[in-house]
Amino acid sequence: MKRTSDSLRALCLTIPAAWFCLLLVLLCGPYASAAETKPSRSPEEMLRLGERMYREGILPSGEKMQAFLSGDVPVSGEFACGSCHLRSGVGSNEGGVFTPPTNGYNLYRPVEVMHKGVAVASSTPVRPAYTDGTLAAVIRTGVDPAGRTLRQIMPRYVIDDDAMSVLIYYLKALSSEFSPGVSDDAISFAVVISDDLSATDRDALLVPLERFVAYKNNQALYYRSRAGNRSARMAETMLLSKDIAYRRILLKRWVLKGPSETWRGQLEEYNRTEPVFALLGGMVSGEWEPVHRFSEEHHIPCLFPITDFPVISGKDWYTLYFSKGLYLEGEAAARYLGSRDGQLPSGPVVQIVRDSLKGKALSEGFGEAWRGTGHRPPVTIRLKEGEPFTGEQMQRILKKETPSAVVLWDGGGALPAVAALAESGKSPAMLIVSSGYLGKDLWKLSGPARDFTYITYPYRLPEDEARYGGIAGAFLGMKGGTGDALVALEKTYLAAQVLSQALVNMNGYYYRDNLLDAIDMNMGMVVMGVVQEQSLPLYARFSFGPGQRYASKGCYIVQLSKGAGEGMIKRSDWVIH
Repeated sequence: MKRTSDSLRALCLTIPAAWFCLLLVLLCGPYASAAETKPSRSPEEMLRLGERMYREGILPSGEKMQAFLSGDVPVSGEFACGSCHLRSGVGSNEGGVFTPPTNGYNLYRPVEVMHKGVAVASSTPVRPAYTDGTLAAVIRTGVDPAGRTLRQIMPRYVIDDDAMSVLIYYLKALSSEFSPGVSDDAISFAVVISDDLSATDRDALLVPLERFVAYKNNQALYYRSRAGNRSARMAETMLLSKDIAYRRILLKRWVLKGPSETWRGQLEEYNRTEPVFALLGGMVSGEWEPVHRFSEEHHIPCLFPITDFPVISGKDWYTLYFSKGLYLEGEAAARYLGSRDGQLPSGPVVQIVRDSLKGKALSEGFGEAWRGTGHRPPVTIRLKEGEPFTGEQMQRILKKETPSAVVLWDGGGALPAVAALAESGKSPAMLIVSSGYLGKDLWKLSGPARDFTYITYPYRLPEDEARYGGIAGAFLGMKGGTGDALVALEKTYLAAQVLSQALVNMNGYYYRDNLLDAIDMNMGMVVMGVVQEQSLPLYARFSFGPGQRYASKGCYIVQLSKGAGEGMIKRSDWVIH
């Protein structure tokens, strides 16, 4: 096969583009043969191989799919189908470029002439329904069942009959039925929580989330009661899809009990007895990893859990996070220190790490980013869980290592040691701590220690955030709230905005992958129909690029101001990672 495809490419480059389609017909055989080829593989293997062709551009043989643009420009596997037609296969319309659906539901039925949203029964279809043969033809030659030639931006693929049968088998199955959790008038979501959350944390998550669901359902009830009148027609026009104007959201609570090792079995049982379209929000004690793995393996989207410990991955698809959590703060510290060459004394960077989940996450983020700066590895000192950390210990470390800077990943219990260091007059040139680890204890940092202590801060600065603080509460009908409760409220608002716009942009195609495609393609953050990224609470920037899974990728480095109040002084820009 390799020799044949190489020869074909060489031959195609020597002939006029006008003969290209005919050449493919002669060499690849009649289109109908793709339909006649009987697969010798199991259905599961056909789907796996077809998915790899569609998403990665890899043939069943393991070679890259070969194709041509503009008739005679050779390209290979980087032009996989899913890169334009999206993972769900429902197509897109971006920047004036329309890519039609490639899922079997849409391909194997005609495209009718429409007038005011209704098919014109007496008209000849814009495009007849595809058959296996005509689908193979359009993939190879770019000529559709109506005899029209597709735009040259659509590659013409060189695929033999066996591989074509695999791809067509997959396309027939792709987004062929609505995903679980979708009924005639509602979409079901689940919020995952662990039963050991404090009442404060639980309510901070659930109250605003349930307020949002009630708001959406009241809206749907209003439009359903007025179906056909002017206000309902306006809603249909504004929402682009009348279906979502009338559809309710059902929110189930999936409560996880006991140790995290047992959570997977509980999630499986919930999914068996009350399947949902996606997970929305969520909060557990400890790491989110068990829920993340469940979502990935079952292909269930999980939108914006509130966690300091997201799974850090460049490949996983189904979980969307607000940020990388504490890992991001570690990254920010490393990038900031790495940019200070020549401004700090010579010597190693010393990293002091508490043996805890928070310390581990910060240390891993710092270590990964620090290696990328090209500096020598830090001197790492680990503190056991519960072990006191004193000013004397800190001074011994400084005397032994003579560091250029110290990174301290510990909680409020370490602040007396920092204060003692300031009083001794032997402080380091720079000490970096985490606002996420210190929490409210951050403001207990002594005045003298504020001169040399720098803080990772992954949100908009408090004085700037004051302009946006009322947006979330107004939308969700809630007032007040401070600290963690206010952060949870604002995060719920962000999740609600992303979900609301995604449901509109799904255009009634309720496939789980289409939900994520819609978020990827339309994550300019739309508030009440208008792009207003600068008006969003909590984060200086909040957006996805295609395939990204962490919406906020920035972090400030700040110092605390002295005197009354809780002021911060910005020492870095919003550093993007």
